[in-house]
Amino acid sequence: MNFNPVGNGASCEGFCLIKSVEKKLTAKGIPYLDMTLADNDGEINGKFWDYKESPANEYHNFDFVKVRGSYVQFNDTVQLRVERIRKVLPEDGVKIEDFVPSACLSGDVMLEEILKTVNGFENKELKLLVSKVIDEYKEKLLYWPAAKNLHHAVRGGLLMHTLSIIRLAEGVCRIYGYVNFELLCAGAILHDIAKIDEIDSAETGVPGEYTVRGNLLGHLVMGAVNIDRIGRENGICEETLTLIEHMLISHHGTPEFGAAKLPMFIEAELLSELDLLDARLYEMSHAINSVEKGQFTPRQWALENRILYNHGREKDGQTDLL
Repeated sequence: MNFNPVGNGASCEGFCLIKSVEKKLTAKGIPYLDMTLADNDGEINGKFWDYKESPANEYHNFDFVKVRGSYVQFNDTVQLRVERIRKVLPEDGVKIEDFVPSACLSGDVMLEEILKTVNGFENKELKLLVSKVIDEYKEKLLYWPAAKNLHHAVRGGLLMHTLSIIRLAEGVCRIYGYVNFELLCAGAILHDIAKIDEIDSAETGVPGEYTVRGNLLGHLVMGAVNIDRIGRENGICEETLTLIEHMLISHHGTPEFGAAKLPMFIEAELLSELDLLDARLYEMSHAINSVEKGQFTPRQWALENRILYNHGREKDGQTDLL
């Protein structure tokens, strides 16, 4: 944890996120808070023994807080004994992006680029449909993660993943001139948007648990249902809605990975492939960057249980796309 020492004693303090919090009782029936605190450096279990129950002293999952405490050893693990805790104030002058894993670009910058692409659409129906969907989800789009775990499970990860696919689509369409870029791009923008309803989160952008609807329906089905509703409310024709909805329910490629249908036209196939490409490269990059040059990663269960090799031959001056 990126906490700073306080004075000459063993205390430290810093800003972090409450990833989980639960009120418990000691053996004597005295309430305390059992918390998981997290920042960009990692996470730690925290115990707030001097907790006093009151409305002003309530804490919830995803609260952004400042804490002071001391490290203690318990059952071969390090815990933080919380001495003071409060929610972050505007006058603290800190940004949540500096304390939780986040996309390299801000949500405002990524959404602006996506909207610029949409505003350039010549197809009026696709332009209207995508614009209306973005309007409905705009506030949460700025910070929502793209997954609970694995690829793009960071603050702003959903826009990061979406923008990456749009940029990939631009390159593909320069090679294959017969691909309908606007249809492919519309599918890219909308394919994962129902993850906002599937995964719990807050303005901190840290992924929480799956929602009830997320567990029962999943973002492919919820996305198609939402697109159908918004499209019909705005007079989008049946054919356009059917094409977009097919792209959403087929973008996982095969039934084994949750697709209701195999992709059945070119843009649907491309969306599925570009989605998989971006997800895999993200996962591989993060796994490889966790080990030194010349070393292998642990087995990656999401990548067919492969071990990956860090050859250290990145392009000079290379930076991430996002």
